[in-house]
Amino acid sequence: MREIVVFSGSVHPELSADICRALGVELSAVHISRFSNDCLQVQLQANCRQRDVYIVQPFVPPTQDALMEMLLMLDAARGASAAQITAVIPHYAYARSDKKDASRISIGGRLVADLLVTAGADRVLTMTLHSPQVHGFFSVPVDHLTALGVLSDYFQGRDLTNTVVVSPDLGNAKTASQFARLLGIPVAAGSKRRLSDDKVVIDAIVGDVAGKKAIVLDDEIANGGSIVELLDRIEQMGCTEAVLATTHGLFTGKAVARLRDHHMVREVVTTDSVPRPADWPELNVRSVAGLFAEAIRRVHNGESVSSLFDGVDPAHGSPRSSQ
Repeated sequence: MREIVVFSGSVHPELSADICRALGVELSAVHISRFSNDCLQVQLQANCRQRDVYIVQPFVPPTQDALMEMLLMLDAARGASAAQITAVIPHYAYARSDKKDASRISIGGRLVADLLVTAGADRVLTMTLHSPQVHGFFSVPVDHLTALGVLSDYFQGRDLTNTVVVSPDLGNAKTASQFARLLGIPVAAGSKRRLSDDKVVIDAIVGDVAGKKAIVLDDEIANGGSIVELLDRIEQMGCTEAVLATTHGLFTGKAVARLRDHHMVREVVTTDSVPRPADWPELNVRSVAGLFAEAIRRVHNGESVSSLFDGVDPAHGSPRSSQ
């Protein structure tokens, strides 16, 4: 068996350290420096020759620095004769740029996938892509993890009487439906139109929320505009309160101020796929480090990763789990 070597970028070293603890390996050092002309330079501080290398870095603000660090680390590992290089990207931010929906617009999700492979990635390990079709942008194997099990476990054993899972948009309704099935409660979804990065309109709610408590499920929460719009709409329809649940709790811009003290929000639950905001200590963060560690162990040993999600999510699980 090739030895596992794990490196971390500068964005979220806490998650990388937790993954290594779960794997029982040391987190190898990386020296990242910046020249006076603002160019980055990376030097890996551990032997990579003929070893199984994993480089952990979510793409979060400063996103372009995070991406460039990953590219340079991949290139360094390839130049150091690594046997296999896996880019571990807990949050792939460019998944939002997945289609040509305006004239002369770039498709960043595909471009960044090409950059990662060109830099040296033999495999990609990621979680909860905003657009699942981005999986197909890569010309190397992609293991796409889900946090549905981690999030649903948090709610198991609670009294969920008169509770409904609500998706902010119809595009996420399939995932919300699976989450609702895990909890044994109904589901509803908003019909959303995005006007800009910070402005959306929810025209209608499909499903019954009147007199119910809501678990609002979204793959990521960035500036919180969609969530606030949804909360206003379901409150108008008679919803009494809400718990927010998300895989990628980015909480950029005004999100913390918008959501932390919102009168409808009783709790916010997220994962550590991205760093937690420093100004929100009461945020409930569930760890996905063990899930990533187990996926890395299975990749290293040539075992099935999809079977991790049997009975959790047919879209991620092995074929028999969807029968």
